Amino acid sequence: MFEDNQRRVWIPLAEIPDHVRNAFIAAEDRRFYQHKGVDERGLIRAFVSSLAQSGRPEGGSTITQQLVKNLLVGDNRTYERKIREMIVAARIESTLTKDEILELYLNSIYLGRGSWGIELAARSYFGKSARELAFEEGALLAGLTKGPNYFSPDRQPVRAQERLGYVLARMREDGMSSASESNEQRSRPGLPLLPALIPYQRPRRDIGFHFVDDVAREAKSIAGINAVTADSYTIRSTINSQLQRAVEESLQEGLFRYESGAGRLEFRGAEANLGQAIQRIEAEKKSTHGRPSWPQALISARLPLYDVHWKPAVVVEKPSGKRGQAWRVGLTDGRIASLSLDSPAAQRKLDIHDVVLVHLSEGKGKTSARAELRVRPVVQGAAVVLENKTGRILAMTGGFSYPLSQLNRATQAARQPGSAIKPLTYLAALGKGLQPNTLISDGAITLRPIGLRKAREQDYWSPKNYDGRRGGTLTLRQALENSRNRATAHLLEGGIESKPEASLNRICDLAVEAQIYRECLRFYPVVLGAQPVRPVDLAAFYAAIANEGLRPSPYVVESIERDGQNVFQREPKLIAIDSVDHAAFYQLKSLLQGVLARGTARSIAALSPYVAGKTGTTDDENDAWFVGFTNDVTVAVWLGYDNADGQRRTLGSGSTGGAVAVPVFEPIIQAAWAHVALKDALAPPSPEARRQLSCKLTDIETEGRRRREAISECLRLDEHGRVLDTRHRLVSRESGREDRDEPEIRKKVEPAKRSEPASVFENTNPWQTLPEWASTLDNGRRGLTPRNWQGPRLDSSRYFWLRD
Repeated sequence: MFEDNQRRVWIPLAEIPDHVRNAFIAAEDRRFYQHKGVDERGLIRAFVSSLAQSGRPEGGSTITQQLVKNLLVGDNRTYERKIREMIVAARIESTLTKDEILELYLNSIYLGRGSWGIELAARSYFGKSARELAFEEGALLAGLTKGPNYFSPDRQPVRAQERLGYVLARMREDGMSSASESNEQRSRPGLPLLPALIPYQRPRRDIGFHFVDDVAREAKSIAGINAVTADSYTIRSTINSQLQRAVEESLQEGLFRYESGAGRLEFRGAEANLGQAIQRIEAEKKSTHGRPSWPQALISARLPLYDVHWKPAVVVEKPSGKRGQAWRVGLTDGRIASLSLDSPAAQRKLDIHDVVLVHLSEGKGKTSARAELRVRPVVQGAAVVLENKTGRILAMTGGFSYPLSQLNRATQAARQPGSAIKPLTYLAALGKGLQPNTLISDGAITLRPIGLRKAREQDYWSPKNYDGRRGGTLTLRQALENSRNRATAHLLEGGIESKPEASLNRICDLAVEAQIYRECLRFYPVVLGAQPVRPVDLAAFYAAIANEGLRPSPYVVESIERDGQNVFQREPKLIAIDSVDHAAFYQLKSLLQGVLARGTARSIAALSPYVAGKTGTTDDENDAWFVGFTNDVTVAVWLGYDNADGQRRTLGSGSTGGAVAVPVFEPIIQAAWAHVALKDALAPPSPEARRQLSCKLTDIETEGRRRREAISECLRLDEHGRVLDTRHRLVSRESGREDRDEPEIRKKVEPAKRSEPASVFENTNPWQTLPEWASTLDNGRRGLTPRNWQGPRLDSSRYFWLRD
């Protein structure tokens, strides 16, 4: 029965070619222009045929009766419905002309593939309008009216071919074929060939499944559309298909490489086995002429992970134990490649004709390709690419594979961002007048809990750095580039407001203004990323940094049309974060550029002229992040375990955002440069920011590597046009000098070479807590006794006492 949400595109009868109309009349109602709605001859013929044979009775329905059934009375198999159908059909014939009835029929009939009406069916099967349908193409669609699923050319090509032959024969008998068309049909022996249908060449959609779900959700919320695919809507989305594929490939490969490198991959079995399919193909063929059947079986196989971009391969040879034998797999193009198989579990479980997923290393020649086994990872991830100036989501994937999990972790899940949220605190500090060269302590800090009069010891907050060490006194630039937790916490004590609680309130207000959170939880660990956030919201905040304070509203739907009428048109919306000026945003962008050049993301330091961003790692490596932006796009990447089964599985020691998320980010940003935007250096300050800043080359000390580097540093000007000096606003000159000298003291006391590994005793302050016999140590300036103690030294990750 007709429903308003069925997918159809109306086309006037005058625009449908005569041969298409004739095909439907020949197939369904050859006396259409003679009867008055009910064909008595056809009805009697159907009745006699039903008595003569068992099974479903023939209906003998005319085109008018079918129209009544589709639009008005439904399709219940009862005599009462049939009688009502004939009565209503006779009334319609007395009201409408034959052409009006045929036009209604051709625009309402269901023809498979979710398509109602000739126009949408023509687009679905042949990629063209009904106006352009060829003779045999119209005949094929006419044959589908009897049973779109039973005669489907997708699933039943033999039946579809027989049905096509029947319709063409009827058209010849009724004189509906032109002379040339009839001669052409008679010249063909046997059944006519199916026209060049899209089903056999049409690629299966293998990208953007999470994205499409978001399109449906957004269309429903903005235009009240309950089912996007159930009506004739034309929806233009923001997706860039080439970038979307690159994002999915990068995330899938990154998740695999993480678990492979961590030794966590577990081979559970093949994706499928083609043994029966190969036997069936060989049985149907009279002669294979020596050609193997596995290529056809592999091409026809429907694998469970239809959106994973590794290549399917079938095992065609397994080693028998003789020297020099190896695993060999066949590819869809007929080539055979050696399979690199390091997994003992895979070697035990794989068998001939098993299908696996592989990464192919192309080579020269027909058999020189080499395949590396790929295994489904358990770890999950998400990635989103946002256009900075508009908010258009150009690409997005919400997990490893849509068939395994339909949850879109980019828009439907929130995870702790860790240090990826730190730019918010530094933005608040820069907005209050601090400069990138402002000194700040990285020493121990303890803050009293908010709102508790009688606080217990465990209620106090004493953050520690990820690597466990303290860095003395740092500049704001060094603190953010190297993601120092304690330094960030020290900004709460006078760096933003005079009291920590007031500073936290300011940060939370800024977070809500930037729409990172709808409601910010006011407890101190928020500044280090304790409150979960959606990746898409974090990406929008970083896009605001790229835009110097203009936050885009992310979206996936550009416009919606129905029957040629515009139902919805998106107008990109930028929200100004007014509580912070352009100068602070530009200074923050410069600091984030240094994260790549010298900081926690220096593995991609070569990209620092073009990209700024921040890594993030949460407690116990539960989550790993990297969010980076160029002038044009922002990319947010998250990795972690879902832990939906109640277990708490972490990424493991050392699995930081820089080590895990950055390798996923890099190929995505390269693809963005290839398909979306030019690779340009990050933009200089805007005119608004330039009026408030003084930029010049400055030597900075690279924390951790103890060398100086010249960069362009932009410092805020006061109302008189002079550089605002805030270097010692938070740290006095005396204490700052002492802390900065401390690494030089330690640097002088280098340990001797050791032949055996040292026992390590960590000490948060090695200048005070010493063994009793080491009393000769005077602030680290003299040697240690006894001789087997080598003295303190500056380690790459923390300060240790080392003893052989």
